[in-house]
Formats: sequence, structure tokens, C-alpha cells
Amino acid sequence: MALKPEVSIGVGIGTAALVWSVYQTHLPTIADVRGAPAGNATVDSQRKVATAEAVGIVAAISLLSRDPTVFVIGGMMVIALDWSHRHANAVDHVTNRMPSVTGDTGSVPASS
Repeated sequence: MALKPEVSIGVGIGTAALVWSVYQTHLPTIADVRGAPAGNATVDSQRKVATAEAVGIVAAISLLSRDPTVFVIGGMMVIALDWSHRHANAVDHVTNRMPSVTGDTGSVPASS
């Protein structure tokens, strides 16, 4: 028994707002994460906690409402916020680039 479309979208937006509030309480702003050195272990740990809690909230509300729209809207918000925080924590605050896998700093060698 799915919800009516106008109710379904409202519940989905409410679920997305709950997901956003979970990330706001567990993590600093994306600008603060981006301004810190890359690879902060505390930010990564708290991001995982926030993601697990947000996924639980989305799953619970989706199961209670029995509506896939709620799951899609809430899930998209979890993915967007998780990716944003992962990216902000991976970018070096000095060079504004992600470090390469090979360890190359991306700097141009000086000419002789």
C-alpha cells in the first residue's frame, strides 16, 4: 500500500531533511572539512557513523511508509552528503587537488 503521490513526496523530503540533520550533527561543514588537511581520520570515522545512522533512518521510514519514493529521495540525500564529505576530506587544502595514487604531488618539475 503506497502513499498518495503528494504525501509520498512530502514524506521523502522530510526524510531527506532528517538525513541532512544527521550529517549536520555528526560532522563539521564541508567548507571546514575542505580547509583541513586531507585524510582526516576523525572526519572519516564520523562520516561513516553519520552514513550508517542516516541509512537506518531512511530504511526505517521507507519500510514504515511502504513507499519507494521515500527510499529514493532519502537515499539520494545520503549519497549526495556522503560523497560531498568524502570528496572534501580527500582534497588537499593547499593545492586544492586530490593526491594521486602513485604519490605524485602534481607539481611541475623545475626546468634547468
